[in-house]
Amino acid sequence: MSQILVVEDETRISSFVSKGLRAAGFASTAVTTGREGYDLAQTGDYDLMILDLGLPDQDGFTVLRRLRSARNTIPVVILTARSSVTDTVAGLEGGADDYMVKPFRFEELLARIRLRLRTEPAGEVTVLSHGSLSLDLRTRRARTEDREVDLSAREFALAETFLRNPGQVLSREQLLSRVWGYDFDPGSNVVDVYVRYLRNKLGPERVVTVRGMGYRLADPAA
Repeated sequence: MSQILVVEDETRISSFVSKGLRAAGFASTAVTTGREGYDLAQTGDYDLMILDLGLPDQDGFTVLRRLRSARNTIPVVILTARSSVTDTVAGLEGGADDYMVKPFRFEELLARIRLRLRTEPAGEVTVLSHGSLSLDLRTRRARTEDREVDLSAREFALAETFLRNPGQVLSREQLLSRVWGYDFDPGSNVVDVYVRYLRNKLGPERVVTVRGMGYRLADPAA
């Protein structure tokens, strides 16, 4: 099991990322300061670091520079609110492997983490299937019956969430959190809108409404 080190001082984001990582099959450790992040990264126990730039004791650029000066090659994904081209270039040229800007969608962060780990964990599924519906997570292609379906990135992420939880009723809040990220509006109707998009593309019977609870994939035999 890959070990992910989360260096983030905002508790809400740190908790959201850590829970998502554990649900995806990773082990995670979260710390709130650059010093703690550097010291733990130096132990060699971690496979990847998620690094915020705005830390209370020293900024993420300093942590990254110290790691690379110490010839520590741990993959680093910067996750920050700083969206300027200058900061992005500084991060990547300073030795970061990837750079993501907040607010973010967890599924995208997860995809980038898997990419930076280079190798798939043993038994990692790359094609999800449920009845005649299948999603290829490598090529980002969807098929239903005997045809390929063109899904937007958000539609694909929603379909992937359903296929990773077959038979489970997922509430709107769960879908908002997993597909739209930590910075979602719980009063939004965006889930209902995108479920309708999926039904239009995959078939009206594909996603079942469970009144008062949420949505689930229809049983394959249904």
